[in-house]
Amino acid sequence: MREFDYRRADDVQGAVALLDADPDARYLGGGTNLVDLMKTGVERPARLVDVRQLPLDRIESTGDGGLRIGATVTNSDLAAHPEVRRRYPALTQAVLAGASGQLRNMATVGGNLLQRTRCGYFADVTKPCNKRLPGSGCPAVEGKHHNHAVLGASEHCVAVHPSDMGVALTAFDAVVSYQTADGPSELPLADFYLPVGDTPHRETALPQGALITGVTLPPVPSAAHSRYRKVRERASYAFAIGSLAAALDISNGVVREARLAFGAVASRPWRAHAAERVLNGAPASADYFAAAADAELAAARPLPGNAYKMTLMRNLVVAVLSELAEEAAR
Repeated sequence: MREFDYRRADDVQGAVALLDADPDARYLGGGTNLVDLMKTGVERPARLVDVRQLPLDRIESTGDGGLRIGATVTNSDLAAHPEVRRRYPALTQAVLAGASGQLRNMATVGGNLLQRTRCGYFADVTKPCNKRLPGSGCPAVEGKHHNHAVLGASEHCVAVHPSDMGVALTAFDAVVSYQTADGPSELPLADFYLPVGDTPHRETALPQGALITGVTLPPVPSAAHSRYRKVRERASYAFAIGSLAAALDISNGVVREARLAFGAVASRPWRAHAAERVLNGAPASADYFAAAADAELAAARPLPGNAYKMTLMRNLVVAVLSELAEEAAR
């Protein structure tokens, strides 16, 4: 591991100033992703700015009925919070589906949003990777790609985003707050992650040196009737091969509002707008649930080794939405 300087920030402005003075520095929260990447040589920061002690560890209700979640709230505390469990159950389920209890105790909300892909080619510095070294190529296209993207990818990168939490936050229109040397600002999560295109190394729209300070969830009545389902290759402590955050508002057997976001199928949490358009105003039936999945997956471009994700996601949409519809009918 490269030798590095370590500083502990006393306040948000001080943290931003430390990073602004050194473009080769990185913020350190729980370190559950960054430290791993430092060990393998993928990340080689000259300085770590520890932000764990900043006063950003609270979850508070907003005046309009939403929730504001501080960036240093741990994943464990987020999942256990009674208002998160009551108002946004899919978020609790998504967080509990990720990693292990020990890692959730360390991992932070801000760090979770910024975690990087688990693509084996990205993690191996002996291999080319456009995300790690722009212009070097994407060997996953012709190589091992069974858990890679089927939506929104390009010939330059087919890696997927690993976050479970981000999928649920995407379904609920979360907004990311951040601080730069110019002051505070906000960015809808829908615009937070950049399309792959020909610049996969540019992963987010955050300005250089920006520090995430929190995430705001707007009031979403349908979120109280939501679910997160994760499919993985072993029963626990594994990244998804496909996941779904879904919320349904149903009245008299008709969908008044549907919210869906897919995970592990694209370089970012994937809001399923085409599927939502099929569902809104339609009967809450398995046939329409399947039609919604097909509408979203019509834009998919699977590789030979990951075409199974098409069937997996279709079945996942039908199963989860059917469960939510059954609960609404009771």
